[in-house]
Amino acid sequence: QVHVVESGGGEVQPGGSLRLSCAASGHIFALNSMAWYRQSFGKERELVAEITHYGVANYAESVKGRFTISIDYAKNTNYLEMNNLESEDTADYVCSADISTSPRTGWVTHWGQGTQVTVSS
Repeated sequence: QVHVVESGGGEVQPGGSLRLSCAASGHIFALNSMAWYRQSFGKERELVAEITHYGVANYAESVKGRFTISIDYAKNTNYLEMNNLESEDTADYVCSADISTSPRTGWVTHWGQGTQVTVSS
């Protein structure tokens, strides 16, 4: 069994910063890519940032230059550093991890429960 757990959400004023963490644990043979998605009321879920096994990061246009994703493969954990936050960043942030549980199985995407980020004055 695999668990994906996010932490670090909260409420911050516009222009502030938050750091989200996402830890994968359990029966993990290999970890591939990890990503953050977000969804706010009345909007579709959107990809915020992803990082591949080779450390290549991709970002949504709306967060480029403000958010930075990194990964620590030794800890099966990724971090999303969010700076200069805007009210439009308010959403539930959900982490995903592509994990293989044995040498004979492919990558399966596992999801966390989400962490709320609220940007408000």
